[in-house]
Amino acid sequence: MNYQILKRIVENQVAKFESISENQWKEKLSDEKWSKKEILGHLCDSAFTNIRRFIITQYKENENIVYDQNLWVKAQNYQNTPILDIINIWKYLNLQIVNIIENIPDELLDNICDTTKSEKQSFTLRFIIEDYINHLNHHLKVINNDKI
Repeated sequence: MNYQILKRIVENQVAKFESISENQWKEKLSDEKWSKKEILGHLCDSAFTNIRRFIITQYKENENIVYDQNLWVKAQNYQNTPILDIINIWKYLNLQIVNIIENIPDELLDNICDTTKSEKQSFTLRFIIEDYINHLNHHLKVINNDKI
């Protein structure tokens, strides 16, 4: 797996975060939409969950590892958390993911994990890693482009 892609994303994005004002981080277009702070918090929650997936799937297949993203964002109160704290959590969680991915033996990348909340669907560890990076990029584009 090319873990260096994720490392570059983290390094580049932390620099981009500096250009976003506190008001831009906190702005909510509606009560139903997340602010940029909450989106970044969601990415922290995603990282927490995926760390579990990346580790557990190496030694135990077919585990169902899911979370309710809206409840997690609300419970963690990202909207009222200092943005530098959220940025640091996001940065270091993702650097830990880089470390984990870097150390996964190739023969374990085809191990299976269920990441669905309802009907069981299994995905390889390789797919889950790629999907994590795609998910991350999707939300980072929203943060960077003022599209909430």
